[in-house]
Amino acid sequence: MPYPLKESDELVFFVNGRKVTEKNVDPEVTLLAFLRKNLHLTGTKYACGRGGCGACTVMVSKHDPVSKKIRHFSVTSCLVPICSLYGAAVTTVEGVGSIKTRLHPVQERIAKSHGTQCGFCTPGMVMSLYALLRNHPQPSEEQLMEALGGNLCRCTGYRSILQSGSTFCKDAGGCQQRGTGQCCLDQRENDCPSLGSKSDMCTELFAKEEFQTLDPTQELIFPPELLRMAENPAKQTLTFSGERVTWISPGTLQELLELKVKHPEAPLILGNTALGPATKSQGHVYPILLSPARISELMLVTKTSDGLTIGAGCSLAQVKDILAESISELPEEKTQTYQALLKQLRSVAGQQIRNMASLGGHVISRHCYSDLNPVLAVGNAALNLLSEDGPRQISLNDHFLAGVVSADLKPEEILESVYIPHSQKWEFVAAFRQAQCQQNALPDVNAGMRVLFKAGTDTIEDLSVTYGGLGTSTISARKSCQQLLGRHWNEQMMDEACRLLLDEVCLPGSAPRGKVEFKRTLIVSFFFKFYLEVLQELKTQVKLFSGNRRYPEIAQSSPSALEDFPSTIPQGVQTYQKVESHQPLQDPVGRPVMHLSGLKHATGEAIFCDDIPRVNKELFMALVTSTRAHAKIISIDPSEALQLPGVVDVITAEDIPGTNGTEDDKLLAIDEVLCVGQVICAVVAETDVQAKRATEKIKITYEDLEPVIFTIEDALKHSSFLCSEKKLEQGNIEEAFEMVDQIVEGEVHVGGQEHFYMETQRVLVIPKTEDKELDIYVSTQDPAHVQKTVSSTLNIPINRITCHVKRVGGGFGGKVGRPAMFGALAAVSAIKTGRPIRLVLDREDDMLITGGRHPLFGKYKAGFMNSGRIKALDIECYINGGCMLDDSELVIEFLILKLENAYKIRNLRFRGRACRTNLPSNTAFRGFGFPQGTLVTESCITAVAAKCGLPPEKIREKNMYKTVDKTIYKQAFNPEPLRRCWDECLGKSSFHSRRMQVEEFNKKNYWKKKGIAIVPMKFSVGFGATSYHQAAALVHIYTDGSVLVTHGGTELGQGIHTKMLQVASRELKLPMSYMHICETSTATVPNTIATAASIGADVNGRAVQNACQILLKRLEPIIKKNPEGIWEDWIEAAFEQRISLSATGYFRGYKAFMDWEKGEGDPFPYYVYGAACSEVEVDCLTGAHKKIRTDIVMDACCSLNPAIDIGQIEGSFIQGMGLYTTEELLYSPEGVLYSRSPDEYKIPTVTDVPEQFNVSLLPSSQTPITIYSSKGLGESGMFLGSSVFFAIADAVAAARRQRDITADFTVKSPATPERVRMACADWFTEMIPRDDPKTFKPWSIPIA
Repeated sequence: MPYPLKESDELVFFVNGRKVTEKNVDPEVTLLAFLRKNLHLTGTKYACGRGGCGACTVMVSKHDPVSKKIRHFSVTSCLVPICSLYGAAVTTVEGVGSIKTRLHPVQERIAKSHGTQCGFCTPGMVMSLYALLRNHPQPSEEQLMEALGGNLCRCTGYRSILQSGSTFCKDAGGCQQRGTGQCCLDQRENDCPSLGSKSDMCTELFAKEEFQTLDPTQELIFPPELLRMAENPAKQTLTFSGERVTWISPGTLQELLELKVKHPEAPLILGNTALGPATKSQGHVYPILLSPARISELMLVTKTSDGLTIGAGCSLAQVKDILAESISELPEEKTQTYQALLKQLRSVAGQQIRNMASLGGHVISRHCYSDLNPVLAVGNAALNLLSEDGPRQISLNDHFLAGVVSADLKPEEILESVYIPHSQKWEFVAAFRQAQCQQNALPDVNAGMRVLFKAGTDTIEDLSVTYGGLGTSTISARKSCQQLLGRHWNEQMMDEACRLLLDEVCLPGSAPRGKVEFKRTLIVSFFFKFYLEVLQELKTQVKLFSGNRRYPEIAQSSPSALEDFPSTIPQGVQTYQKVESHQPLQDPVGRPVMHLSGLKHATGEAIFCDDIPRVNKELFMALVTSTRAHAKIISIDPSEALQLPGVVDVITAEDIPGTNGTEDDKLLAIDEVLCVGQVICAVVAETDVQAKRATEKIKITYEDLEPVIFTIEDALKHSSFLCSEKKLEQGNIEEAFEMVDQIVEGEVHVGGQEHFYMETQRVLVIPKTEDKELDIYVSTQDPAHVQKTVSSTLNIPINRITCHVKRVGGGFGGKVGRPAMFGALAAVSAIKTGRPIRLVLDREDDMLITGGRHPLFGKYKAGFMNSGRIKALDIECYINGGCMLDDSELVIEFLILKLENAYKIRNLRFRGRACRTNLPSNTAFRGFGFPQGTLVTESCITAVAAKCGLPPEKIREKNMYKTVDKTIYKQAFNPEPLRRCWDECLGKSSFHSRRMQVEEFNKKNYWKKKGIAIVPMKFSVGFGATSYHQAAALVHIYTDGSVLVTHGGTELGQGIHTKMLQVASRELKLPMSYMHICETSTATVPNTIATAASIGADVNGRAVQNACQILLKRLEPIIKKNPEGIWEDWIEAAFEQRISLSATGYFRGYKAFMDWEKGEGDPFPYYVYGAACSEVEVDCLTGAHKKIRTDIVMDACCSLNPAIDIGQIEGSFIQGMGLYTTEELLYSPEGVLYSRSPDEYKIPTVTDVPEQFNVSLLPSSQTPITIYSSKGLGESGMFLGSSVFFAIADAVAAARRQRDITADFTVKSPATPERVRMACADWFTEMIPRDDPKTFKPWSIPIA
């Protein structure tokens, strides 16, 4: 029970300038929950609940008791306890600006720069930018990158968001290469002549001169009442008591020390960045929390002649500023430790977390992955402690970090400050870290290292090396350092140090978080980096003996080999064809029109499914999932859950009145579970908190079953498949293999991918009072499928069920099939209880339950001539389908159909199967098999090139389709646009000259390598069946002349509604301002097809066009009679003459069929062609890489909206790049998904965008089959992300050649730092100990 100190005090704070007073506040409530539920401010979004994605960002303003100034800082509101806001002012996106009153320049610019697609992340982006501008009205580009480092976006690819932000920067557009011919922006002046004459092409997607200027004087002021409270602080202790937790906030240091004696177990809480996520994932609750936020003594900073003392209450962001200030004031020799700390602080978490997390909390938490503790430990930092008994100082050393009682805080002590001494002459300190990606990622390994030399020599007087990420705590290599004292700083010492470190810092094969051999390699790689850094410094100060060298040093010309990759704002050019000069100004087709909801996204006024206000008597649903991979369900006991307060019911399979899913895919498990994460039952309760707590009380008894299959390898052993083999063949493959000069064989493994749509799965079901009618508000790509599934589950006709979709916060295929299951479960609960049901999945549950992209294992065998001409190609692909069929059969069919990519090879055999395993069922994902399968084909091309001693682009060119031809499945097509894309890409990227520059760089640099690659693409659009290409629309003209357009597509962020109004505007010859789209509803347009396969705008556009043409035909006689009249007159006349002003438009669909028996057909309406060239630089010692430049040329034919289409290309490219580089799904040996949050699963961030990022739409190509000759571009860019993968492979191949490693290596995607580092084999990878796999149980297993 909470400590019954006294009744709760009143919590006082401000939100958007309005005072909020709460009498009975619960300390477990977060600011996010309070904003959304209590204040109904739904612009702030819930996306991860762990502070890892930035969707819930708001700005907090507080009076700083030390500086006496107002501090404005961004925070993730999902981690901010409401009780911590006493005396603070909160600004949400609604408080920044509104379309109803006035827009803020930040909101206007992000929308007009096309920086929103689905819009779910946009309020968070706006708030991060807004907080930045409140502190720096003209920020630097570095500050802009820093401010957005903690915000994730899955749609845009970030370039447009950064471009909108950079319009505020004082150094905007300041590329150092500008005017030299090296800058991508120079292309505006010297476009490739072949891309169409300059007058035809345009590179501006928005007009900067239209933006309103930023006026800092117009911002909300800090509330005077709060200022008065801060200047005359109430010294009394504040207490807030909740159901389970009591929050105590003392007013003085003395009171805090007294409370710590009374409650020694109570943690001190400031930022809640450690406690918050731990409470969420482990369910650990502390009955008493002590908040020292009001105690100014903990915020003090003291500078002395020998060091710096920083208050434990200072945030990491403040620490960063304090260190930067000291570095600027002191001589360099005194700031070695400070520089090392500052380097680590730049990449610790995101800006919001740095603003919240305190130095004291970071130190005391002692996370094994702490980035600061290893540096503080080697820097001889000390901790100043306080208790009622007085002050005490302890060392921040390995004993403290390991939690040794004698070196730790006593229960009644608090940390007052951290003392960090200056470094001295002849002392060198360095910090290292390597993570899955550069920004906002926990490190795999980090290190702090310090050496002190005898003055004027290279003799080691003192040495400290400390590592994080290798065990349960930070580890010090004390013994190794001791043995190296007195040694000279030379190669012999280096060799000995590596041997000693590997002996002392041992990591078992089964170590948590895996990557054991990689981590062992980093232990010595980091020390070698330190050795080289120090050696370089020593060279300038001491004459060193230079004997025979074993290790290549850093060339004088390129000390950058030691530096970390900088993060810079991407520059780039977006090129598209202008509309014809004779096109009427009001005709928007082909123009870069802003997304219809762009401004609403930016103000938080765009309503998503969970933003719908709470309905009367509404209940919340939470799901109970299996904890076993394959087991019999013996019993389900809900009795304990049903006794909890607020719990209304537990829904099991017995409650389903109709069908429980399909035979293969049950909604709720009966008798048997087939994977961890399969839904067994659901709890409905009065609140979401009550429902979630009740799920933990449901007792399920299991009996494990055999076999348990997780990997494709195991599935092949057990012949465990979901469907029959799919096969295509042409020519005579066996004969062709006899006739070739060489044969190459290889394997490719491609990991899965999580959709990571920003808006998790969510649904609201409202039962009506009569006729069993239901209104379902759902985040889905296929409302008709939800409607049908609910109908069969409830056993009621489809016509009683209406599905509404206003907009979806990202889908990518993950909201095609899955939402039907959640809709049906919520509907069963709604019918049983007679009350509305809301289901919002937590990010962890969403990632656990829903499945994603299919992991793939591919084998290839290619026969080729020495010239590089491939004569025969045999590919076998196996995908991991999970436990149920879902879309796996379709995925393997599409994968096989698309495997040939851009190549004409006369003798082919493609085979594929979907494997059944005990993992959650994998499903549709953008690209639908193409990104995995084609990686096998392109890897084969690369292998052929290596055998021929030719560059891969030569092999690609030699084998590419050249003239009108037929595919392996006998569909005719013209590859001319493919060749044009390829040639344009080679030209625009200056590929051949850059290839030579890369080779030159690689000759000079041993430890860093560059790689460059160009890949072509022939992507087939559409479904493989005619009936899936039909579409309908309903267009109403009202008597005031306004037009309401409805169609069957759903708005996922791809701008389909915007494009539909562009079509209607052209057809009706009316400005878009006359038109409106309300929502997608199964009541207005029935029997719709999923918005997927890149053809949503194609087919729905044809339906809207048809409806508008019907209406215009009806109006023709009236217009002829009064040609000088205006639209409103014509409509009024039509109404008077009883002419119908409503029309249904219909498109019967593209013909598409495939006969798998014969292996031939016309399965696709048309192809999208493209090419991408990427250049990267790889750090061979750590496996990190930097994306230097990407050029994409895409055949969009006549784009309906170039801004939206370029946004789709950029977004899908970055998502594809994530698939191939950072996005890694890790499973335990028991089949439990580890990667269930943005902490563990790393999608690209702003720092992952290529430094130069150019996209060109190929002009003057026609496709008569589609609306206005446009093409669907939603998915095609995904595979082009592989150009980064092959550029990394090119760099790795250069490293291996230089190291004389001839052995082929198996291609594995993603190319994580771990895989890249281990492929760049060297002495360090050779010297590490390796375990026999039979002797330990690994932490994770590869499922591809």
